[in-house]
Amino acid sequence: MKDLSYYLNLDYPFIVKPLPQEEGGGYVVEYPDLPNCIGTGDTIQEAISMAMDARKCWIEASLEEGLPVPEPSIQRDPLAEYSGRFPLRMPKSLHKMILENAKKEGVSANQYLIHLISLSIGKTAKG
Repeated sequence: MKDLSYYLNLDYPFIVKPLPQEEGGGYVVEYPDLPNCIGTGDTIQEAISMAMDARKCWIEASLEEGLPVPEPSIQRDPLAEYSGRFPLRMPKSLHKMILENAKKEGVSANQYLIHLISLSIGKTAKG
């Protein structure tokens, strides 16, 4: 069974909105996946902190009452752990050839290598 710590370790998306001055100003933070679960504060940080406390109470109360606790509707980007950077060491002679060929093509060495890798992966994928 999923317990409080399970749900508290999930990344629930939240929305931060400024409150109009006629409503006292400050900020409100709401969790779209947790109905009526909000936090308010004079600063954004204070509102987020209050919302995090409210989220814990909301989940705790739901579990105690045997009510379902929804999981976050927005899942993490499956590519988030990849930076797009790939440091590469090579012989100086190969580096020279890459730079010369990239210059002939009128592109950067990075663009040239991406092109070559894409072509190679495409051929491999086709079998």
